Amino acid sequence: MSLHSYSKCWLHIIWSTLDRAHLLSTHELRKEVSGYLLDYASSKNIYMKTNFVNSEHVHALIDLPTNLSIEDALHLFKGSSSHWINQNGFIREKFMWGRGYGAFSVSESNLAKVVNYIKTQEEHHKKKSFTEEYQEFIQAYGMKFYHED
Repeated sequence: MSLHSYSKCWLHIIWSTLDRAHLLSTHELRKEVSGYLLDYASSKNIYMKTNFVNSEHVHALIDLPTNLSIEDALHLFKGSSSHWINQNGFIREKFMWGRGYGAFSVSESNLAKVVNYIKTQEEHHKKKSFTEEYQEFIQAYGMKFYHED
Protein backbone atom coordinates (compact mmCIF):
# COMPACT_ATOMS: atom_id res chain seq x y z
CA MET A 1 0.00 0.00 0.00
CA SER A 2 1.38 3.36 -0.96
CA LEU A 3 1.85 5.90 1.81
CA HIS A 4 0.40 8.46 -0.58
CA SER A 5 -2.89 6.63 -1.20
CA TYR A 6 -5.77 7.37 1.11
CA SER A 7 -9.34 6.20 1.11
CA LYS A 8 -12.34 5.77 3.34
CA CYS A 9 -14.57 3.29 1.64
CA TRP A 10 -17.02 1.70 4.08
CA LEU A 11 -18.68 -1.44 2.77
CA HIS A 12 -21.42 -3.54 4.32
CA ILE A 13 -20.63 -6.99 2.98
CA ILE A 14 -22.89 -10.02 3.17
CA TRP A 15 -22.20 -13.61 2.17
CA SER A 16 -23.87 -16.93 2.83
CA THR A 17 -23.12 -20.60 3.26
CA LEU A 18 -23.45 -22.93 0.28
CA ASP A 19 -27.15 -23.42 -0.50
CA ARG A 20 -27.85 -21.17 2.49
CA ALA A 21 -27.55 -24.21 4.73
CA HIS A 22 -27.74 -23.48 8.47
CA LEU A 23 -24.32 -25.01 9.16
CA LEU A 24 -23.08 -22.53 11.74
CA SER A 25 -25.75 -23.73 14.10
CA THR A 26 -24.42 -22.99 17.58
CA HIS A 27 -23.87 -19.65 19.25
CA GLU A 28 -20.37 -20.78 20.30
CA LEU A 29 -19.35 -21.63 16.72
CA ARG A 30 -20.72 -18.37 15.34
CA LYS A 31 -18.78 -16.47 18.02
CA GLU A 32 -15.59 -18.38 17.07
CA VAL A 33 -16.06 -17.59 13.37
CA SER A 34 -16.76 -13.94 14.18
CA GLY A 35 -13.53 -13.68 16.18
CA TYR A 36 -11.59 -15.43 13.46
CA LEU A 37 -12.87 -12.98 10.83
CA LEU A 38 -11.91 -9.97 12.98
CA ASP A 39 -8.42 -11.35 13.61
CA TYR A 40 -7.93 -12.38 9.99
CA ALA A 41 -9.04 -8.97 8.71
CA SER A 42 -6.56 -7.29 11.01
CA SER A 43 -3.76 -9.59 9.80
CA LYS A 44 -4.51 -8.48 6.22
CA ASN A 45 -4.64 -4.79 7.18
CA ILE A 46 -8.37 -4.60 6.53
CA TYR A 47 -10.25 -2.68 9.20
CA MET A 48 -13.38 -4.65 10.10
CA LYS A 49 -15.44 -2.43 12.38
CA THR A 50 -17.91 -5.17 13.24
CA ASN A 51 -19.42 -8.42 12.01
CA PHE A 52 -22.20 -10.80 12.88
CA VAL A 53 -22.22 -14.47 11.97
CA ASN A 54 -25.67 -15.99 11.55
CA SER A 55 -26.25 -19.71 11.05
CA GLU A 56 -26.27 -19.32 7.24
CA HIS A 57 -24.81 -15.89 6.47
CA VAL A 58 -22.41 -13.20 7.63
CA HIS A 59 -22.68 -9.42 7.80
CA ALA A 60 -19.49 -7.38 8.13
CA LEU A 61 -18.61 -3.71 7.94
CA ILE A 62 -15.16 -3.03 6.54
CA ASP A 63 -13.10 -0.09 5.38
CA LEU A 64 -11.81 -1.39 2.06
CA PRO A 65 -8.07 -0.65 1.73
CA THR A 66 -6.66 0.91 -1.43
CA ASN A 67 -4.73 -2.23 -2.40
CA LEU A 68 -7.74 -4.58 -2.62
CA SER A 69 -10.80 -4.89 -4.79
CA ILE A 70 -14.11 -5.92 -3.23
CA GLU A 71 -13.74 -9.30 -4.95
CA ASP A 72 -10.24 -9.78 -3.50
CA ALA A 73 -11.40 -8.94 0.03
CA LEU A 74 -14.32 -11.37 -0.12
CA HIS A 75 -12.10 -14.06 -1.61
CA LEU A 76 -9.73 -13.65 1.34
CA PHE A 77 -12.49 -13.77 3.97
CA LYS A 78 -14.41 -16.67 2.46
CA GLY A 79 -11.38 -18.76 1.48
CA SER A 80 -9.50 -18.41 4.74
CA SER A 81 -12.50 -18.86 7.02
CA SER A 82 -13.83 -21.95 5.20
CA HIS A 83 -10.35 -23.49 5.34
CA TRP A 84 -10.12 -22.67 9.06
CA ILE A 85 -13.59 -24.11 9.80
CA ASN A 86 -12.74 -27.33 7.95
CA GLN A 87 -9.24 -27.64 9.41
CA ASN A 88 -10.63 -27.36 12.93
CA GLY A 89 -13.44 -29.87 12.29
CA PHE A 90 -16.15 -27.58 13.65
CA ILE A 91 -18.84 -29.30 11.58
CA ARG A 92 -19.17 -32.88 10.31
CA GLU A 93 -19.45 -32.26 6.59
CA LYS A 94 -17.16 -30.16 4.44
CA PHE A 95 -17.94 -26.50 4.98
CA MET A 96 -18.21 -24.14 2.02
CA TRP A 97 -19.44 -20.61 1.52
CA GLY A 98 -21.85 -20.04 -1.36
CA ARG A 99 -21.04 -18.33 -4.61
CA GLY A 100 -21.23 -14.57 -4.66
CA TYR A 101 -21.78 -11.86 -2.09
CA GLY A 102 -23.41 -8.50 -1.55
CA ALA A 103 -21.36 -5.34 -1.06
CA PHE A 104 -23.13 -2.09 -0.25
CA SER A 105 -21.53 1.32 0.24
CA VAL A 106 -22.08 3.06 3.56
CA SER A 107 -21.70 6.78 4.12
CA GLU A 108 -19.93 8.08 7.20
CA SER A 109 -23.23 9.62 8.35
CA ASN A 110 -24.93 6.18 8.31
CA LEU A 111 -22.10 4.26 9.95
CA ALA A 112 -23.64 4.04 13.44
CA LYS A 113 -26.97 2.90 11.96
CA VAL A 114 -25.29 0.09 10.01
CA VAL A 115 -23.18 -0.97 13.02
CA ASN A 116 -26.37 -1.21 15.08
CA TYR A 117 -28.13 -3.13 12.29
CA ILE A 118 -25.30 -5.67 12.14
CA LYS A 119 -25.08 -6.04 15.91
CA THR A 120 -28.84 -6.69 16.20
CA GLN A 121 -28.98 -9.42 13.56
CA GLU A 122 -30.27 -12.04 15.96
CA GLU A 123 -33.31 -9.94 16.83
CA HIS A 124 -33.79 -8.83 13.22
CA HIS A 125 -33.97 -12.41 11.94
CA LYS A 126 -36.78 -13.29 14.29
CA LYS A 127 -38.92 -11.18 11.93
CA LYS A 128 -37.29 -11.68 8.50
CA SER A 129 -35.54 -14.50 6.72
CA PHE A 130 -32.12 -14.01 5.16
CA THR A 131 -33.66 -14.19 1.67
CA GLU A 132 -36.21 -11.47 2.50
CA GLU A 133 -33.51 -9.29 4.05
CA TYR A 134 -31.12 -9.74 1.12
CA GLN A 135 -33.85 -9.01 -1.42
CA GLU A 136 -34.62 -5.76 0.40
CA PHE A 137 -30.95 -4.72 0.22
CA ILE A 138 -30.82 -5.42 -3.50
CA GLN A 139 -34.01 -3.42 -4.13
CA ALA A 140 -32.98 -0.53 -1.85
CA TYR A 141 -29.81 -0.11 -3.92
CA GLY A 142 -31.77 -0.19 -7.20
CA MET A 143 -30.55 -3.58 -8.39
CA LYS A 144 -32.40 -6.64 -9.62
CA PHE A 145 -32.67 -9.63 -7.29
CA TYR A 146 -31.90 -13.06 -8.73
CA HIS A 147 -32.89 -15.94 -6.50
CA GLU A 148 -31.17 -19.27 -7.06
CA ASP A 149 -32.89 -22.40 -5.83
